[in-house]
Amino acid sequence: MTAKTKAPEQTFEEVKYLRGLTDRRARVRIRLEGDSEVAGIIEFYDQNLIRLTREGEPNLFLYKHDIKYLWEEE
Repeated sequence: MTAKTKAPEQTFEEVKYLRGLTDRRARVRIRLEGDSEVAGIIEFYDQNLIRLTREGEPNLFLYKHDIKYLWEEE
């Protein structure tokens, strides 16, 4: 019987994904915990926050723990 290895704490896939969206200036839609949605371009992110730049509306700083999920708009 072989010993099982423990899964890594961090895979850094989130960082790669957000960097790709930021570099391409891809338009994203974000669904928040209260089921409201916002859309824009991710200009900045760190461990806790995402800065979303929006056209014709105020830019937002969103806490990551308030985000259910996000996806790239077509």
